[in-house]
Amino acid sequence: MDLSTFDFAELLQLKNDVDVEVRRREVEEKAKAKKQILEIAKAYGFSVEDVLGGKVAPTASGRKPVEVKYRHPNDESLTWTGRGRKPLWVVALLDSGIDLDSLRV
Repeated sequence: MDLSTFDFAELLQLKNDVDVEVRRREVEEKAKAKKQILEIAKAYGFSVEDVLGGKVAPTASGRKPVEVKYRHPNDESLTWTGRGRKPLWVVALLDSGIDLDSLRV
């Protein structure tokens, strides 16, 4: 296909047609892949949930949030997990002589 023979409007229409076809085929290919996955799991006597550990779709980060270990004594909205750099409020309290263990939750 020689695209240089198309005028601008025809190229835009062709681009639109290609985008529509790509989206249609993507849906079609996903459906085929899903069917194959289900057939393979069934052949082994499992459901997809059994194979994937009860989760069909993974979470966004895949990690559990870290629990808070330290809290400001006067402002409960200020917390720290104990990971990474110390927040400024922790540094200020430590500089004022407060022990880190006294901030534990």
